[in-house]
Amino acid sequence: MDQRTDFLTFSTRDLDAARAFYRDGLGWTPLLDVPGEIVFFQTGHGLVLGFFDAAKFADDLGTDLRPVSGVTLAHNVGSADEVRTVVARAAAAGATVLKEPQAAAFGGYHAHVADPNGVVWEIAHNPGWSVDQDGTVRLAPAD
Repeated sequence: MDQRTDFLTFSTRDLDAARAFYRDGLGWTPLLDVPGEIVFFQTGHGLVLGFFDAAKFADDLGTDLRPVSGVTLAHNVGSADEVRTVVARAAAAGATVLKEPQAAAFGGYHAHVADPNGVVWEIAHNPGWSVDQDGTVRLAPAD
């Protein structure tokens, strides 16, 4: 198996709230939107984020799966000001701010928000994070 992830899909209690938050609130463009079932957004080079109606998700798996905990998605930005801007936009779109923008232990700046279905996002400025032209991620400790 190649070392890569192509889709991240979350079981979602309220698909309409997820759609409204990401599409209408944050301005993301759906890659595929199947009302009552699933909505996909392309979030990176070959990477798709999906929100699957919880009942349809369980049917697809053939099991009564419990929600995942301890998962955080991250969105990296270029400055502390951008962290504050993104957090404000997410809050205006219906996110719950879990951690206000602040200095991070790793030397950057970050905050945490939860979307309307509880998916936690870290909004971060990490000066040691970069992506090469070929897609290779560089992650170095901040000074």
